[in-house]
Amino acid sequence: MPWDSVPWFTEGGAEHSSELARVLAYSAFGGHEGTIGSADLQVQALASPAASIQVMPGACAILNRAPGATYQAYTARLPTLDTIAIPGTSTSARSDLIVARIENPYSYGETWPTPSDPKTGPYIYTRVISGVPATTTSVRQINPSQSAITLARIDIPANTSSITQGMIKDLREMANPRRQRQVRYMHGLRTGGDQVGDIKHPTWEEFPQGCNWPIEIPPWATHATIIAHWAGLAQVNPANSYGFLRARLGAQATPLTNFDCDWAGTAQRFTFIGGGAISIPEQIRGTVQNGVLEGSGRPGYTGTLLADAGSTMFFDVEFVEAPREDTF
Repeated sequence: MPWDSVPWFTEGGAEHSSELARVLAYSAFGGHEGTIGSADLQVQALASPAASIQVMPGACAILNRAPGATYQAYTARLPTLDTIAIPGTSTSARSDLIVARIENPYSYGETWPTPSDPKTGPYIYTRVISGVPATTTSVRQINPSQSAITLARIDIPANTSSITQGMIKDLREMANPRRQRQVRYMHGLRTGGDQVGDIKHPTWEEFPQGCNWPIEIPPWATHATIIAHWAGLAQVNPANSYGFLRARLGAQATPLTNFDCDWAGTAQRFTFIGGGAISIPEQIRGTVQNGVLEGSGRPGYTGTLLADAGSTMFFDVEFVEAPREDTF
């Protein structure tokens, strides 16, 4: 019989295979693996550093990499924190990889030992892979055939017996991080022109007037990328203009973008792109914050950079759910 004869889900007391259940999990996670939430399964040092680390509660998806296990994934949950011993070092530094690993002896091709109680297992563990290269970022670099996800790497100096937070590098990935993009724009001006050139640095003001929109921040967002456009700004005074542009969401501002417009004898138009990545503090998640385009002039420059009916401005923000700073 070529088919797995009992499809999910069949009535009448039909028995469904574990492989088919894992196909369902694979489909539910879109073939991805990693933590479910951005704070799940964080590896942390103990409050009083010792020769152990803790893995915080959470849940995850782990692809089944056993031979022939096509389109299969496990789902796992850690309901309470897991404390794991980490041996100290002697005269040499050492790096250890912390992983969550499935050890299922019943999956075809696997050779894990049978647990003492097949009903309760365990079939998943927090494991320490000791002595990995200090550049290791994934268990795939060490053993690509294991059904495991990477949680962290611990870089332990020589002659060290206590693990501190500074030794722990977070390497978690999320299975399905959420993203949401919001774009606001304004063409021309609501109440006439607005100038940057007369602003005294470092004072900031809304530029141009009306580029201020209420932005609803998703409750799951941990970071955001903002792209700000000022298109078709006019330099109309017979003098050079110099200053700065930025975008702001609530109190979180992007890095500065400089404008340096030299007077060329006639009026000119300029387009600028600015923005950058910002963190979303927990206290503003799920709230409405103002998204603002801002400008600041530089003293000593008498030229005027003007937004008028020929200008268009965009505030483009993408919210991201990410387990760590470098994954968005």
